[in-house]
Amino acid sequence: MSDGPNITTLAPAEDELSRQNAIYVTALMVVVLIAIYFPVLRNMVIHWSLIEDYQHGFIIAPLAVFFAYERRRDLALAEVQSSWLGLVPLAIGLGSLTIGRLGTELMTMRSGFIFTLIGLVLLLLGRQFFRILAFPLFFLFLMVPLPQSLVNTIAFPLQLVAAKFAVLSLQEFGIPALVEGNIIHLAHTELFVHEACSGLRSLMALVTLGVVFAYFFKRSVLWVQIVLVVSTIPIAIFVNAFRVALTGFLTHYWGEEAAGGAIHDLQGLMTFGLAFFMLLGEARLIDFLLNLSHRGNTPSDSPDGTKAG
Repeated sequence: MSDGPNITTLAPAEDELSRQNAIYVTALMVVVLIAIYFPVLRNMVIHWSLIEDYQHGFIIAPLAVFFAYERRRDLALAEVQSSWLGLVPLAIGLGSLTIGRLGTELMTMRSGFIFTLIGLVLLLLGRQFFRILAFPLFFLFLMVPLPQSLVNTIAFPLQLVAAKFAVLSLQEFGIPALVEGNIIHLAHTELFVHEACSGLRSLMALVTLGVVFAYFFKRSVLWVQIVLVVSTIPIAIFVNAFRVALTGFLTHYWGEEAAGGAIHDLQGLMTFGLAFFMLLGEARLIDFLLNLSHRGNTPSDSPDGTKAG
């Protein structure tokens, strides 16, 4: 008499054990990665604390962890299927570290940490995990400061835009003003639009805010999220130009003292608040237009009570 079929329950348990081991190995490799990049990461944190343009960097990693934690249910259901495609970003990351050290190029080394992290996730956990964690991982790039050469290239045109807008605004109010490069000539004094007044600080902070805001707004409509993020650039340029114009207005009527110190800092808070409300207003407008479009596409009731169309 032959034995009946053997029923085993070990396979699911073995799969779960293999899955847990892959996650533990990945966590261990991330710890090793942080240890390797620790001098680079420490210098980046010091950069955030010293340069006000990048102080938003302190909230990027906690937000990325929060975004990943939000996806915990999807992560619990994802299968571990290691992908050799992870070798590509892994090689880019390690190559960036090597090249950055040879050329003392900080942005290359700092970005290399994120590329290496992406490579580890893709290589050890697979495509499903990577798709789920893609946004938190790429969000980390916002914490990497731009190289000073690029900052100078971006900042000076922004200074010129702010100065020209300020002069036009002042002239509209009947205040005599002339612009010469990034210098605003008033009746009794001159205003120099420094690099710090270029708006780069508010631009970086507002782009970060725009990404976070777009993440929570209309998650299922990608193009709306892209529009919101891209629109933060002209909004930031406008509010900074408005701030320079306000500084010129205060200087003309109350002297240079009225445009510095605590008043200057208060202007910064006010203009950033203005930028946020402009972004919020844009989101509400998009939401209104989308709802209007949906209503127009919804079949209406005919007079006899039947659905039209």
